[in-house]
Amino acid sequence: MILVTGATGLVGACLTHELLKEGHAVRALKRKESSKAAFDFWMLKNPAITGTLEWVEGDVLDIESLEIALKDITHVFHCAALISSDPSETQLMEAVNTRGTANLVNLCLELPGLLHFAHVSSVAALGRVENEQVFDEESHWQPGKHNSAYAISKYGAEREVWRGIAEGLPAVMVNPSVIIGPGNWNQGSCRLFPLIAKGFPFYSDGVTGYVDVRDVTGILRKLSDKKITGERYLLNSENISYQTLFTWIADFLNAKKPAMKITPWMSEVAWRLFAFKKLFTGKASLISKGYARTSQRKITYRNNKVCAFLDYKFIPIKEAVAFTAKAYLQR
Repeated sequence: MILVTGATGLVGACLTHELLKEGHAVRALKRKESSKAAFDFWMLKNPAITGTLEWVEGDVLDIESLEIALKDITHVFHCAALISSDPSETQLMEAVNTRGTANLVNLCLELPGLLHFAHVSSVAALGRVENEQVFDEESHWQPGKHNSAYAISKYGAEREVWRGIAEGLPAVMVNPSVIIGPGNWNQGSCRLFPLIAKGFPFYSDGVTGYVDVRDVTGILRKLSDKKITGERYLLNSENISYQTLFTWIADFLNAKKPAMKITPWMSEVAWRLFAFKKLFTGKASLISKGYARTSQRKITYRNNKVCAFLDYKFIPIKEAVAFTAKAYLQR
């Protein structure tokens, strides 16, 4: 049986659906309060599922619930994570992403029948160096002010997985860039679609990497089939500008295209204004300090390793945007 943590999230929901479609028995871990909307979207696309699904309520910070979830498990896909730019959630994010991963690794090391452990990390765990613009699997983490709290927590999670590998855990890691796909429209990259649908006017000249959620899940399954361990793979389809991405989203949503370019000094003003507004509204800032500064950088992510190893061809990001925009309009 296969365990998927974070089975209601962007990657976990898509992966669970794909595993069920292939006929696997899947145990899906979810928190009690988590919405299953993302998972339901995938199931509606293919209701004739041949596999078997068992939902388990639990939390990566709850050892007892993890022990229950791991009973008779042979494969683990660890997709659970907290993504937040809200300073008030820094400690929780560190706990979920780093300590939660440590809990899962420790328990999996005790499983006699475990064959494979796959950890969904992030390009954020590669770190941010002020003068470094090109990243791949050989990029090394360096402490510094450019690393967000999320990046630090995911780097910590990776260290726990590497520790597990050193102790005999048959594990592999993937580092996706910004993932595009249908999920919770109030979280992560999914927030861009309702934001731009309402007429978000801003863009920047910054460049970063993007990958379709279907590529992430497809590669996870291929690596599992090949029983790859002790490796990590950067998953990235294309490096494109924020302006290009925002324009594509607006086009597919029939919304107004962003037309106001944000310069570096305007970004510095913007995140401070949103932080000040949060003091009165209590709502999370749309533009965080980290996002404001990252959006001005031109970053390139390489996918040579995974493309060469799996002879893999990624879905173009314009196609990923079209697919996700259609899902948003049909939500």
